[in-house]
Amino acid sequence: MARTKRPPLKERDLKGFKYFKLLVPLLEKLHPVGTARDKAGNRQLFFDQYAALLLLYFFNPIVVSLRALQQATKLGKVQRLLGVQRTSLGSLSEASGVFAAEHLRQIIQELAGRALPLHHGNEAGALRNLCAVDGTILQGLPQMVWALWQDDQHRAAKLHLHFDILKGVPVDATLTPAACSEPGQLLTMLQPNRFYVLDRGYASYQLFGAILQAGSSLVGRVQDNAAFGLVEDRPLTPAARAAGIVRDAVINRLGTLYGLETLRHPLRLVIVHRSKADGTPENLWLVTDRLDLAAELVALAYRYRWTIELFFRWLKCVLGCQHLLALNANGVALQVYVALIASLLIVLWTGHKPTRRTWEMIQFYLSGWATLEELEEHLQSLETPSPQLKNS
Repeated sequence: MARTKRPPLKERDLKGFKYFKLLVPLLEKLHPVGTARDKAGNRQLFFDQYAALLLLYFFNPIVVSLRALQQATKLGKVQRLLGVQRTSLGSLSEASGVFAAEHLRQIIQELAGRALPLHHGNEAGALRNLCAVDGTILQGLPQMVWALWQDDQHRAAKLHLHFDILKGVPVDATLTPAACSEPGQLLTMLQPNRFYVLDRGYASYQLFGAILQAGSSLVGRVQDNAAFGLVEDRPLTPAARAAGIVRDAVINRLGTLYGLETLRHPLRLVIVHRSKADGTPENLWLVTDRLDLAAELVALAYRYRWTIELFFRWLKCVLGCQHLLALNANGVALQVYVALIASLLIVLWTGHKPTRRTWEMIQFYLSGWATLEELEEHLQSLETPSPQLKNS
């Protein structure tokens, strides 16, 4: 059965560009990027305009493909508010290889710096700058020869994400072929003054040492047979026991006594007893350099790691980042980085983590199904609305 042809996109289908106006100053710095080879001055589609169009793709449910995005450039409202001209499908396709995605990564970092913590209190203060790190697969097509994964017929990219848990926002990201070392990628992205929380896929003593040398801290899961040098066992408080802590030890070595990769640094080994989803008991061995934290806060920091998994689900299932608009590596990175920017903007506009309901309300507004008053009423119904972007 032939696929039903979508009706042409019309100007009345796209409404509510109030928030897009706020993005113009943010994106202006991108305008000259990618114009060096345009000696004749004939370029009509610029980086800032292309980024704005990608944001339109994510924020508006009517725009579902590159062709629909091309149709949107014919509309007077889009041309006036986003500064674009009528653009051909070929120009949009070419843009994915012309504009370097790395510049959008810098905007992600800038926006993340504007975000305020969504959690407060003593625990939040103790876990300040808690940053979950993980990767997720974005399945591709066999034509994506750069995206090495399982074999020639199974290609994929991998998003390596750093997620500020207390702010509820991504703070950094890179995109690589799926067959890429996650610990190795983290080594290239380390920043000072962060409190990294890592699953056992990042259990590299070399990586742990590099994090400490970079001026950051960590909570990382290691194998339950890891060798270590014991200094002392700390007594367990009632709060620690209630959190499932069965051991809290200060150690001076992680690894064998004469191992080449042994990490020699004052550390703590916190062992947490828990039950898996199927009821099977297990012990989590958590290593941290934070000797000052209560043992139950070490366990809590690791438990917060799952917020990045929830964000991945949001990114793929709600935001729709599984449908790729480009097949080259830079084009996929452009799309993913703009998706992260869209998520950041929601947090900055609302003062809350993005949810399906808020996302739907914004889309209703941009589709003309909800008025500006109804959207603002929804935003005001949130507990502590904080339009940070407007006041920045």
